[in-house]
Amino acid sequence: MPVALLSLAVLAACQKPPAAQEPIRAVKVMTIGASAGTAELEFSGDVRARVESSLGFRVSGKLLSRPAEIGQRVQAGQLLAQLDPQDYRLAADASAAQLMAAQTNRELAAADLKRYQDLRAQGFISAAELQRREVAFSAAQAQWQQAQAQNSVQGNQSGYTRLVADGAGVITSVDANAGQVVAAGQPVVRLALDGARDVVFAVPEDKLALFKTGQSVGVRLWGRDKTLQAQIRDVAASADAVTRTFLVKAALPNGADAVLGATVTVLKPVTGTAIATIKLPSSALRLEGDATSVWVLDPATMTVKSQAIEVKTADGNDAVVSSGLNAGDQVVMSGVHVLTAGQKVSIFGAGK
Repeated sequence: MPVALLSLAVLAACQKPPAAQEPIRAVKVMTIGASAGTAELEFSGDVRARVESSLGFRVSGKLLSRPAEIGQRVQAGQLLAQLDPQDYRLAADASAAQLMAAQTNRELAAADLKRYQDLRAQGFISAAELQRREVAFSAAQAQWQQAQAQNSVQGNQSGYTRLVADGAGVITSVDANAGQVVAAGQPVVRLALDGARDVVFAVPEDKLALFKTGQSVGVRLWGRDKTLQAQIRDVAASADAVTRTFLVKAALPNGADAVLGATVTVLKPVTGTAIATIKLPSSALRLEGDATSVWVLDPATMTVKSQAIEVKTADGNDAVVSSGLNAGDQVVMSGVHVLTAGQKVSIFGAGK
């Protein structure tokens, strides 16, 4: 009998103790709800002049000076740049001399014609001789007109060596410096004329249909809380070759007091559809390999399961979820690092 009791004691000592039951953890959950309403898209843009022109000389030459500087305010007719005019002045002098010679020939031909007309009236010369004088006068007249036109052209060419502002505005860029040889039409400065101001921003192809000419968009200037209403006046017909976005221009209201080049935020409400926005606190997220997941509560069994999600962007301390969750799902908000798949939980504060 003592031997039997000893055997039972040894067997009892060799058996594994019963596994400890995993504790039921109290968790905080939030119920996912689809908030239907109006979404607001944001785009970054900048302020530009309605009329902004690249100015260049109408003739080629060496740039002697360029008084205009970036950011400088200029008035209409103010000198912006000057080419070396020496060659054009010499050409103008030569043209003036040719005009004077042509005028002298014309006057001589006119005097000859008058004298031969008198001789013809007295019967001293034939009609053919008078006709030759008339032709000579017509040729001299044409040469004089040609020289006169050429002189005007050369005078204009000399004047084109001065680049002046078409109107009052601000110099926004400088593309040539003194001493540089520039070609006719080559941009030297860029002038933003005073007057109307536009907001210019880029729109991706999938959002292009939301913007139509004549619509209004909200514009918030950098560092200001007030939102202005701008009217879309132009939508690009083709995409930019590099960014593959479409340029949209919206006219700012008068008196907007917007500085050229200032950064603005363009706000575009999206209406006519239900927008589901799911936001989770960062404490609810966890990483499983390369994927982001959350714990979702199964109310029937009061257990949690892992659910992979896709995070679209961040909104402060919240994550905006684009997929993986549905309305009505209960997501664990905190303590996610101590939970395991299938673990029983209780809702914190449910019994109160």
